[in-house]
Amino acid sequence: MRRLSFNDRLMVICIYIFLIVLSFTALYPFWNALVVSFNTGTDTSMGGVTFWPRDFTLENYKIILSDNRLLNGFFISVSRTVIGTITAILMTAILAYGMTKSNLMGRKIYMVYFIITMYVGGGLIPSYLLIRSLGLMNNFLVFIIPSLISVWNMIVFRTFFKGLPAGLEESAQIDGCSHWGMFFRIILPLSGPVIATLGLFTAIAHWNDWFMPSIYITNEKLVPIQTMLRQTLNSNIVTGQSGIFDTASASIVEKTRSITSKSLTMAMMMVVTLPIIIVYPFVQRFFVKGVLVGSMKE
Repeated sequence: MRRLSFNDRLMVICIYIFLIVLSFTALYPFWNALVVSFNTGTDTSMGGVTFWPRDFTLENYKIILSDNRLLNGFFISVSRTVIGTITAILMTAILAYGMTKSNLMGRKIYMVYFIITMYVGGGLIPSYLLIRSLGLMNNFLVFIIPSLISVWNMIVFRTFFKGLPAGLEESAQIDGCSHWGMFFRIILPLSGPVIATLGLFTAIAHWNDWFMPSIYITNEKLVPIQTMLRQTLNSNIVTGQSGIFDTASASIVEKTRSITSKSLTMAMMMVVTLPIIIVYPFVQRFFVKGVLVGSMKE
């Protein structure tokens, strides 16, 4: 094994230092938020809480987990993410499979139309009028229907499908398999990496979306937890007047002087972030293969 020269070792050291500093700057804000969520709010307001909780407490999480509105918002977020991701991936994959067929009439016209929608949008006001005319205001389906098709994901799916051996479909056709059978029995089971990658991207988009509910949802029972967190950050008030916590939680906050708006906000951030952190390691191994699909030549 060739020994590294002084310049090479110096370069390696500089790279490691740079990566350590970069990792620290990326991870420290999250770690500090976690520490603050486990520290009493009055102690945090005094400053100096950095790497470890100085006055450990679970009261912040007790308030969060005992609030009915937040629990309902968490349920809405989970339901939206699961249902929205499954339906979006399925509908987009079906569309992409159809676009791989050379005998599809008007295929190039459809493709041009789809690509135009990637760069040209109708705007917020026309979208609002459309959603209202469809009767999706204060409707759970407003989280699902508008995001059923992603043109970018369709292009990635289409590229992956065209890279599969043509002999698979030919053999299935000889055996009398229909297009639906080929899709669900052959194509879809072989698309694990791209489904996992695009599925995670779609799930993150659903999970982190707070803007759409703030426009189309006024019913408190349908507000996801991300929108509640945004409202909390904007108001910075943890009382019954903030519209986030119910009366029972507000009274607890008033009685418990160790809790502040910042400590509760950090606890909410951890509750919102935790599900994605748990899911990510299970699909990470598909990332390299799945992300590179879009760069393959057709």
